[in-house]
Amino acid sequence: MKLSHVQHLYNRVGFGITPKNLARLSKKSKINVVNELFDSSKKISVLKVDTSFLKGKTYKDFKTKDQRKELQKISKKKVSEFSIAWFLRLNNPSEILREKMTLFWTNHFVCKSKNIVFTESYNNMLRKNALGNFRSFTKIVSKEAAMLVYLNNKQNNKKSPNENFARELMELFTLGQDKYTEQDIKESARAFTGYSHRFRGEFNFKQKNHDENEKTFFGKTGNFNGDDIIDIILQQKQCARFISEKIYRYFVNENINKKHIDEMVNVFYKDYNIEELMRFVLLSEWFYDEKNIGTKIKSPIEFLVGMNIVVPHKFEKPKQIILLQRLLGQILMSPPNVAGWKTGRNWIDSNTIVTRLRLPSVLLNNAEIAYSEKGDEEAMINNLKKRKLRRNTFIKVSADWSSFDKHYKNEPNAELINYLITSKINKGTLEVLERNQQLSKRDFVLQLMSLPEYQLC
Repeated sequence: MKLSHVQHLYNRVGFGITPKNLARLSKKSKINVVNELFDSSKKISVLKVDTSFLKGKTYKDFKTKDQRKELQKISKKKVSEFSIAWFLRLNNPSEILREKMTLFWTNHFVCKSKNIVFTESYNNMLRKNALGNFRSFTKIVSKEAAMLVYLNNKQNNKKSPNENFARELMELFTLGQDKYTEQDIKESARAFTGYSHRFRGEFNFKQKNHDENEKTFFGKTGNFNGDDIIDIILQQKQCARFISEKIYRYFVNENINKKHIDEMVNVFYKDYNIEELMRFVLLSEWFYDEKNIGTKIKSPIEFLVGMNIVVPHKFEKPKQIILLQRLLGQILMSPPNVAGWKTGRNWIDSNTIVTRLRLPSVLLNNAEIAYSEKGDEEAMINNLKKRKLRRNTFIKVSADWSSFDKHYKNEPNAELINYLITSKINKGTLEVLERNQQLSKRDFVLQLMSLPEYQLC
């Protein structure tokens, strides 16, 4: 398999690749490289934080306002710990494809919870089903405690149907805008009545709250429940198209190619097997077209994790990982709304682009970054004399340059360009890089990671 194709593959289904691994995989055929990705992601390693503070507890243990307030305080802290734990896993994933797919699904089945038990369950549910069957996946999502609370389906009962989940199920999760009627929403909401959960998040169907009467949905009539509604939705080929387009935009190109989408739909609509769809995409010739290489703007998480692949580094205060994510515009476990993060060019604005271009040289030179709670980019400095801001607003990391040296010691500076930049570099930038060939390898790689072209993969 061509070096550039292996590199492109790992940029899209992972966060980058080391020269050693790149050389190893380039000796294999495309199908063997792709098979290795799937084989390494067969295992499902759940992610957990310590929730022993809830052991043996029930709703009865949190009757008073103060007790509930304390529970919320602890739970909020644990959600932050979980977010950090996931970020650290993304930096060293054993199941690369599964973790990248989990990141994809977290911005599709968008959900947010302040309850650590619900958060942990939901994230691991995404991980378990990331390469599974979309039909069963969607049904499981509808029964998760985090989603029941987030989209108000816990309040959905036959006396007063709540349409929030029913609407988003079709608009955001399965069909897209304008592919259903208001009546479809109303009938669907009735089918999802009675959905609830227990203290530890286990699904609890309350029969007495469920509407047992007939519903008419997408031209079909019956005493439908939530699972029936999902089955009917998936009978619409539009569902296979909607998901295929989302996957194409995320893994291939923001600009849709109808012919490619038609091919994906034909594969996916048969049985909604996510793994088979992804295999088809990653083995297709068009995935490796020049027009698809180096054209995707990295998300903040992809940018941060990608830097760590090149130069591993640790944060002195792990909780400041979240502050850095906030500065760049994407906090894991904290989507802005039910529609999730807007991707592509939306990742970049006048503040975030300056931050991105400065960040590699500041972070990896063992310097300090002043972080403004107001998000003021001008407060991000590399001047240790300017200590007017509180000390706890500084982010400090230690870079493992020895690891970088081990991977890149035999690579000349000119080759570093090919390893780190996959997009086309403009003539002026190339001339500057050529003049700077005499820089130390460390200084040169920092310069590369500070280029606008490094924002693309």
